[in-house]
Amino acid sequence: LKDMAPGRVALEPVNEPPQDCTSEVWPKVQAALLTTARGSAKDLPLLTTGGCGSMVRGLTALDPAPLAEFEPILFTFHFYEPYLFSHQGAPWMGEPVYRALNNVPWPASAGSLEQTLASVRARMADDTERSDEAKKAAYEETEKVLKVYFDAQPDRRFIDGYLAQVSDWADGHGIAPGRIIMGEFGALRTDARYTAAPNPDRARYIADVRQSAEAAGFPWAFWDLFDGMGMMDDITRALDPAMVEALGLTMPPT
Repeated sequence: LKDMAPGRVALEPVNEPPQDCTSEVWPKVQAALLTTARGSAKDLPLLTTGGCGSMVRGLTALDPAPLAEFEPILFTFHFYEPYLFSHQGAPWMGEPVYRALNNVPWPASAGSLEQTLASVRARMADDTERSDEAKKAAYEETEKVLKVYFDAQPDRRFIDGYLAQVSDWADGHGIAPGRIIMGEFGALRTDARYTAAPNPDRARYIADVRQSAEAAGFPWAFWDLFDGMGMMDDITRALDPAMVEALGLTMPPT
């Protein structure tokens, strides 16, 4: 990448480092990677991040001062808050509540605890891999966390509050918001088999996150083209007009 246009290309050495948010190990690992990269490419922008999967609290725990020697650098964070919405039904999440989560509304005021729990029960009924005992324990935990979700009534103000932490961090370190990239955001589709009707919650969420990032001055990248979180149909690869609109883009001519 060293000979590519520095205004068009940047190198991100690691995607979502797994170390703790306040880990003393990750800054050392990152510095070693950046040293190697800068030794080969003098002008290529390097993308830096905090620990704990590049979450907001990982970035805000990062001290950018030692990274100044690697300029030009950019900073990145990923945004999927609240995970109860964005990762509903995610099979890769370790917590037992996510597997059967479905029909979680955005904003929370667009639905109800009772409707969401009914969809959770329907999805659990079709789960033949977990025992009844495991599903019972998972349901009890799911009921608890969903009650917290609906009591909190998250909406775009919730997103703005999270991104304000990044803005405060940037202001405190004299970093222009245009140098901070929201490198991933998105949400899984609700499984239509367990809902009464299709809903626009995912598009509302994606529009809210995108608009909040733009209001804060952060460039962004969406995750991803397809595979449940994308802006295309998983089978036909056709663009989803609702996702295109939520991202502030326009459909290509047919």
